Amino acid sequence: MTRISCPVLSKKITTAAQAAEHISPGDNVGMSGFTGCGYPKEVPGALAERMKSAHSAGEEFTIGLLTGASTAQELDGVLAEAEGVHLRAPFNTDPSMRRAINSGDVEYIDTHLSHLAQQVWFGYFGKLDGAVVEVAAVLPNGLLVPGSSVGNNKTWLDQADKVILEVNEWHPREYEGFHDVYYGTKLPPHRNPIQILEPTQRIGDPYLRVDPDKVVAVVRTNAPDRDNSFSPVDDKSHAMAEYLIDFLRHEVSAGRMPKNLLPIQSGIGNVANAVLEGLKESEFEHLHSYTEVIQDNLLGLLDSGKLDSISATAFSLSRPVAEHFNANAESYKGRILLRTQEMSNHPEIVRRLGIIAINGMVEADIYGHVNSTHITGSKMMNGIGGSGDFARNAFLNFFVSPSTAKDGSISSIVPMASHVDHTEHDVHVLVTEQGIADLRGTSPVTRAKRIIDNCAHPDYRERLHDYLDRAIAESPNAAHTPHILSEALSWHTRFLEDGHM
Repeated sequence: MTRISCPVLSKKITTAAQAAEHISPGDNVGMSGFTGCGYPKEVPGALAERMKSAHSAGEEFTIGLLTGASTAQELDGVLAEAEGVHLRAPFNTDPSMRRAINSGDVEYIDTHLSHLAQQVWFGYFGKLDGAVVEVAAVLPNGLLVPGSSVGNNKTWLDQADKVILEVNEWHPREYEGFHDVYYGTKLPPHRNPIQILEPTQRIGDPYLRVDPDKVVAVVRTNAPDRDNSFSPVDDKSHAMAEYLIDFLRHEVSAGRMPKNLLPIQSGIGNVANAVLEGLKESEFEHLHSYTEVIQDNLLGLLDSGKLDSISATAFSLSRPVAEHFNANAESYKGRILLRTQEMSNHPEIVRRLGIIAINGMVEADIYGHVNSTHITGSKMMNGIGGSGDFARNAFLNFFVSPSTAKDGSISSIVPMASHVDHTEHDVHVLVTEQGIADLRGTSPVTRAKRIIDNCAHPDYRERLHDYLDRAIAESPNAAHTPHILSEALSWHTRFLEDGHM
């Protein structure tokens, strides 16, 4: 069965190189892709070759690049290496693009993932000139079957002047029916409540729509998503998972949540995978997930029967697990729902459903301010992603990290965070392999003592207490959140100078 059965759009099938000719220097282009899934596989590479040729001829050729979240080498990597991007939003994990951002060659706009679509509607980025969107199929009536991610694709298709479609036959044709694309969003002051009352409630359509007159090219592909490999769960991740799951047991016994918990959101990484693995071995049953990303162990939790349903905006799977899903896609229908990211991360829905949010961090300071994005205050890692969407609106949030990095030369608990993404007002619980600190209902100094005693590594604990004690003694008229400003960032300075905090 052909994947492109619309008579109008089938006439626009062409090569990636010919499709890339429709993108001009200076264009703002929205491309599909979220956590290495559902990104266009061929047009970005063809576009990068055009950019290299232009640069060789002494001509400027860069674009503004907007996506759902991270993509892959075939998109972010090739465009960064071609020096073809002057602006990037909202999230990136590609090392070549990261270098370009940190060198100042690419303007990077780090925004909450739930915000980018509406920022484009409001015109903050100017006109959206083009869109390159991967889908699984084009139906006879022109409706599009989304693939392994939805992300911001609806907005790109609605807002772009020109649309290029990549139809990827690697995605199972059974994807039809997996998606919920909400077309009821209005701009203020005409917005309506988002009526999602349980994690897999449908409020939209299973298809993406596009004006066929805007489609300038259709490219056929057959290529896998990025292989999102995960390291085996190590001792530190296992310890953090045990602390976190035991904390959930106490919340249930205290009557603050039901026996099957509340819907779970988990970021990507070893600790999140360890928590999901731990939940599979726990007594908890009939769990639900309302999250951004479906990674290996979340799908495994669904396979085990412990998890009943997942709502997300994208997959992020290792190759073997992705192949397992593709071969058995029909069996997951009705248990997995993929939404646009403005719905998967919508603050109203997160608050209403009472999400348990689990996200990683770079560092936290003694008062509970969390840095998710920067090294030594200036060097961007990946971006805030959806952690802010979930953490600030969650019923209960956890920020997790090993207590040290680089073989102990960096402490993840510091006197003052070098950059703040989540303020003390939005952080409920910190977890390291040393222990867990419940910060709810605590004043700053009480919070600081709890973080130091429970979460800091023993090699740094005494020095943190010494800093806090001296700050209290030297701040008789500023005792609410005492700091010694001349020393507050000295740990980061010492690391830059000596390679060790």
